[in-house]
Amino acid sequence: MEQAQDTWQPPPQSIFKLNFDAAMFSSLNRSGYGAIIHNQKGEVMAAMAAKCPKVVCSEEAKLLTCRKAIEFAVGVGFSELVIDGDNSLAMTAISTPKIDQSMLGNVVRDIQHLLRNLHWVRVDCTRRGENRVAHVLAQFARIISENMYWMEDVPSIASEVLYQDLLDL
Repeated sequence: MEQAQDTWQPPPQSIFKLNFDAAMFSSLNRSGYGAIIHNQKGEVMAAMAAKCPKVVCSEEAKLLTCRKAIEFAVGVGFSELVIDGDNSLAMTAISTPKIDQSMLGNVVRDIQHLLRNLHWVRVDCTRRGENRVAHVLAQFARIISENMYWMEDVPSIASEVLYQDLLDL
């Protein structure tokens, strides 16, 4: 889904990619969010790991993570994004213009509202293997005591995966 305010606009010269993932920790009665923003060279612009309340299903976790990740990206100053998640149901729901009547419809509408306020956006569904850093950050949320944010860096636990991704570019 590509959006523009009134007319179609070409993609910006410098595209930033927002990858996000969720993890469910049933034994801890909570979940975790992870997100990373990187440029076309694969360099990290910002990242986050957050602990969150328990969720009912993976689709709920992915949608809540997507909303949190977009809010994070906007909060640190990004308004032109490729948004990449690995749950096809969630990515289809947020990129479809029809009203979502499901129990998660309010979260979908929140995300769509956030997307409308971006200068440029494209929503993609990626393979799980291409979302590894976000996955590691979501898993990292299991052991943190408070939400964590990084600018131009990731925690050491995600560095090796990030390095592997850079080699794959």
